[in-house]
Amino acid sequence: MMKKLDLADSREFSPLGMKSIVLHDSEHFKILNFNLKAGHVFPIHSHDLDGQLSILVIEGEGAFLGEGEAVIPAKTGDMLISDIREPHGVRADSDMRIIVTIAPPI
Repeated sequence: MMKKLDLADSREFSPLGMKSIVLHDSEHFKILNFNLKAGHVFPIHSHDLDGQLSILVIEGEGAFLGEGEAVIPAKTGDMLISDIREPHGVRADSDMRIIVTIAPPI
């Protein structure tokens, strides 16, 4: 069954800094929408399992964060792909929306 999502429907920001919305969850993969207020940091973390993730910036600017001093500038249209065991995080320099896909889902 095909499923269409309108990402404009999930454009909600929390005054606490980050809003998380599950867009899709199946045995094959999970898609989440994180909306971060300017100045908020999604802390660097990793998961102790096999798999990959992608982080797509759909609005705003900031940086993808990695282990140590690793900082990769990120703007609308940029995508990060990594193993899920690799440390990853996001810093929002402006209000920022990201779509995270995790396979297999956690």
